[in-house]
Amino acid sequence: MISTFVRAGAAALAAVSMPLAAQAAKPAAQPNIVFILVDDLRFDAMGFLTPGLKTPNIDYLAKNGVYFPNAVVTSSLCSPSRATILTGQTTRNHRIVDNNNASEAGLTFFPKYLQEAGYQTAFFGKWHMGQASDGPRPGFDHWVSFKGQGTYFPTDGLTPQEVADGKRQTLNVDGKTVAQTNYITDELTDYELEWLDKGRDKTKPFFIYMSHKAVHSDAKPAPRHADQYKDFAVTLPASAADTPENRTGKPMWVQNQRNSWHGVDFAYHSSRDVADYFRDYYRTLSAVDDSVGRTLDYLRKHDLEKNTLVVFMSDNGFLMGEHGLIDKRNAYEPSVKVPMVAFAPGMLPKGVVNETRVRNLDLAPTFLDVAGVKPPPQFEGRSVLPVATGEVAAKDWVEDDFVYEYYWEWTFPQTPTTFAIERGKLKYIQYHGIWDLEELYDLSKDPGEMTNLIDDPAYLQAKIDLRARLFAKLANDKGEHVVPYTDRYSSGLVWRDKDGSRAADFPPQWQVVPDRPDRLNGVFPDSPGKAAADKAGRPYLWRPGR
Repeated sequence: MISTFVRAGAAALAAVSMPLAAQAAKPAAQPNIVFILVDDLRFDAMGFLTPGLKTPNIDYLAKNGVYFPNAVVTSSLCSPSRATILTGQTTRNHRIVDNNNASEAGLTFFPKYLQEAGYQTAFFGKWHMGQASDGPRPGFDHWVSFKGQGTYFPTDGLTPQEVADGKRQTLNVDGKTVAQTNYITDELTDYELEWLDKGRDKTKPFFIYMSHKAVHSDAKPAPRHADQYKDFAVTLPASAADTPENRTGKPMWVQNQRNSWHGVDFAYHSSRDVADYFRDYYRTLSAVDDSVGRTLDYLRKHDLEKNTLVVFMSDNGFLMGEHGLIDKRNAYEPSVKVPMVAFAPGMLPKGVVNETRVRNLDLAPTFLDVAGVKPPPQFEGRSVLPVATGEVAAKDWVEDDFVYEYYWEWTFPQTPTTFAIERGKLKYIQYHGIWDLEELYDLSKDPGEMTNLIDDPAYLQAKIDLRARLFAKLANDKGEHVVPYTDRYSSGLVWRDKDGSRAADFPPQWQVVPDRPDRLNGVFPDSPGKAAADKAGRPYLWRPGR
């Protein structure tokens, strides 16, 4: 990460120069909608937040629209997050729990409801669900996609002989296999603009779902950006260092992950300097920014800008060294927070920083609300249109608890099944199936999540309440508390650098002498009475209701 980790706080927001504007005009009937989804873009990876980054078109959206600094995802992993966006359901209900093969049976994607309301719909890019199929999905009139992660360049993943023989990676265009011919970000944008200009019925409103591959690993920039940021300073955050201070209060799995595929010491099992990787990450974003600019230019030139909502977001956050980690999956802030800006001159105010928490769970109901469509009963989020337009002030918007869920993947076994809840500025995290610490952070005092308060007596009641609230909210639509998983057929990426850090020890507070009189206390529910017994080293005699 760059040296300004928490720059998305007050100083960064001031740098955006976005005073609170008056409520926008009432939107026209059935505005057009363009949804731009980027892959693995961290929350502060935009020029208006991080000096030195060049994202003029994304910055334009923020300067002339609404920036949501508290946008989050309910599961920070590609397929589950995308399924939540498309279905309006949480992972425990749509059941696409990891990036391995998953069934889409029984799921309804929200563009279907837009079609029924008269919209023409088009999908461009990464789908990443459903048996690695690139075929058209229900709800879209026009379709351009690829299998799995896709490739940045047409010859990526091919042998020299295959390239010499003329073989190229392929796209699926409305059910037909077509050779990829260009850098993927540019090519997807070409398809988008061609459909806008020649492929759609111009008497109908349109919905575009532009789903970029960028900036997913291994990030590869377009040739025109290959030398960009060569002098850009990338400094990992202080928490990236393997020090006693940084290890204090952190679960063993976090300490162990630093020497793994998803850790700073053995990132992607390579010897590459992570700073060099992050420069390529930012370079790869530049083509996405170009794509945003091309789309905006088309809207302006064809008099569509004032009746079109443009939303820019990421499917996941991304850690750049925080706590010794890279990538996403976990419940730490850089993993769950994502960039989000919305621009609609005929609908949204100009130059506003809106502090409302927006979940990926809320996108489907919001898009339907924009189109004047009633949400179906299976949607679990709610429309944020009233607070985005200014009809309801952000200070008056009553937020739901933010609940996070991630289910362990055998392919990337470094991160355990993770459940978390954030209420106000308190975040509680627990892990399933491992012998490790829970975590509790007061984000109002500790936005970097450095001080684990899980055993702090002052937060005992908060811990008890958040545990209970989290368990209640994790019930699925059948009232069940279950942990789903998918078929395993290999060991996954389990290597460690033989010269890297060794396995972490158990927490020091767990290291005790045998035959203590309070040795059974840990099986009873936490309470003030139990805390007093623990402090005195005496057995706790628990009774229901005590």
